Amino acid sequence: MNTEHDWTTTPITADLLRGFLDLEPTAHGLLPHRLPAPARRQIPDEQLTLAEAQPSGVRLAFRTTATVVELDTLPTKRAYRGFPAPADGVYDLLVDGRLAGQATVPGGNVRMITDMTTQTSELQEGSVGTARFTDLPAYGKDIEIWLPHTEITELIALRTNAPVQPAHDGGRRVWLHHGSSISHGSNATHPTGIWPALAAAEGGVELINLGFGGSALLDPFTARTMRDTPADLISLKIGINIVNTDAMRLRAFGPAVHGFLDTLREGHPTAPLLVVSPIWCPVQEDTPGPLMPDFADGTLKFKATGDPAERAAGRLTLTVIREELARIVADRVAEDPNLHYLDGSDLYGEKDYAEFPLPDEVHPDPAGHRRIGENFARLAFGHGGPFAAGTA
Repeated sequence: MNTEHDWTTTPITADLLRGFLDLEPTAHGLLPHRLPAPARRQIPDEQLTLAEAQPSGVRLAFRTTATVVELDTLPTKRAYRGFPAPADGVYDLLVDGRLAGQATVPGGNVRMITDMTTQTSELQEGSVGTARFTDLPAYGKDIEIWLPHTEITELIALRTNAPVQPAHDGGRRVWLHHGSSISHGSNATHPTGIWPALAAAEGGVELINLGFGGSALLDPFTARTMRDTPADLISLKIGINIVNTDAMRLRAFGPAVHGFLDTLREGHPTAPLLVVSPIWCPVQEDTPGPLMPDFADGTLKFKATGDPAERAAGRLTLTVIREELARIVADRVAEDPNLHYLDGSDLYGEKDYAEFPLPDEVHPDPAGHRRIGENFARLAFGHGGPFAAGTA
C-alpha cells in the first residue's frame, strides 16, 4: 500500500486534456469548456451555458506506470425540484483504449432546476471530492479518464504513485461533431457509452464532441467555433432541437443551414463534412413542436404540442427536416464533392425503436446509444463511407 510520500502530484494543464476548446481558471482549479469565451459571451440562455460546460467527450490523457490514480474534482450536478436526485456522474478510466475502471465523486455543487420550461435554476454549493482508481497494471500504459458527460467538472488535482507524461496522439484524425442532447449523451450511463464516443472508438479517431443538450439550433457562434477548430472530419447532426423548440419555420431553416455550412467551409474548405438528419422519434415525426414535459404516467416523457395541420404554413417536423436537409446537400454537392448526407433514420429507425424504445420518447437508452454508435461507425467510418481511412 502506498503512503502519502509516494504520491506524485501533476499540475493539470492543457497538454493533459483532450476534447475541450477552452480552459477557465476558477477559485478551485480549471473548468473545461466546449465553446470558447467569445462564443460563450453570445449564449442567449442558461440551458446552453450549462450544457457546453458539461464535459461530454472531454478526457485526461497521459502515460504512466502508476497503479493508483486519484483525480480531485468539484462537480456541479443538475437536479430538478420535486424529483429524486440523479445518480452521481461516472468517470471512465481506459487503459490502452479499453475500459479498466469506473468511479464517481459524491457531493459537490447542485444546480437545482426550479422550472423545467424556462430552465430557471439556483446553485447549492458543495465540496471537492475524489475519483480513485486502483489495481492498474504496473507497466507503461496510456491512460484516459473520461469526465462525466452530465456534470460540470472543475479539475482540482491529479495524483498518481508514479510520474506521468502527456500521451502521444499517435497521428489519429480529429473528428469534430455537433449535435443535440442525443449527441451530448442523454440517458447514457457513462461517458464512453455515448454514441459519439462509441463511434470514435470504432473509427480510431480523436473526438471533439459539441453535442449540446437542447441547443443544436444552427447558432452562428457555434458555426464560427467549428470553423476555427482544427479538424480532419466534421459532422453536423441537426433538426430535432429546431423542431422541439419550435425555433424557426421552413423559410428560415434552409438559409440557416446554408449559412452554417458556408461558415464551416471558410475554415475547412475540403474536409469531409457529413450532414446528419434526426433519428426516428415518433412524437415529432409529423407533429410540430414545441416539445413539453409530460408526467401523466408518473415518469418524465415528452410530447409534441404543435398542430400537424400547420405544416402547410411552414411549421417544421422531423419528416420535413429530413427532406429539406437531403435537398440542400444535393444542391450543394456539385460544388462541394466532400459534402455528404446521412439519413438519421439509418442510425436509429422504426425497427430500432421497436427493439430499443426511447424511454422518454426523445432520448435513446444505453442500448440505443450503442446501436446508433455502431451504425454511424459502419456508415461513416466503414469501407466507402465519407470518413473511411484515407478520406481526409
